[in-house]
Amino acid sequence: MGMSVGGGGEENAPMGEMNTTPLIDVMLVLLIMFIITIPVQTHAVKLDLPPPNPNPSNVDPVFNQIEIDFLNNIYWNKQEVDLPTLKGYLGQAAKMPEPPELRLRPEAEARYELVDQVMAAAQQAGIEKMGFVGNEAYAN
Repeated sequence: MGMSVGGGGEENAPMGEMNTTPLIDVMLVLLIMFIITIPVQTHAVKLDLPPPNPNPSNVDPVFNQIEIDFLNNIYWNKQEVDLPTLKGYLGQAAKMPEPPELRLRPEAEARYELVDQVMAAAQQAGIEKMGFVGNEAYAN
């Protein structure tokens, strides 16, 4: 809003400045209307997902544990398996880009022959990272 203060001249002289307040009000209203009418943009990415695998793998990419109990049952990640199935799981684990660690946990009463067969199957499959778990129980 333009105001002239003091200054000696005629009081009824026309002002040389244009009143821009209505112009700014109209521009703000138009800006708000444009903002409201702009459609909301959603950023969607279309992905072609692979089909679901009917045979989910029981191979953990981080580590897998084989347990052999006193009845000479073999457990792969707490699921009972036989020796041929175990060899298949070991083969899957060895083919991973980053082969997981294999943890072998035989009980004290387990047959040594079975533990040896499991270790041989792991070696034949190409498992490189293998460790024994639970040996601290036999330290005494």
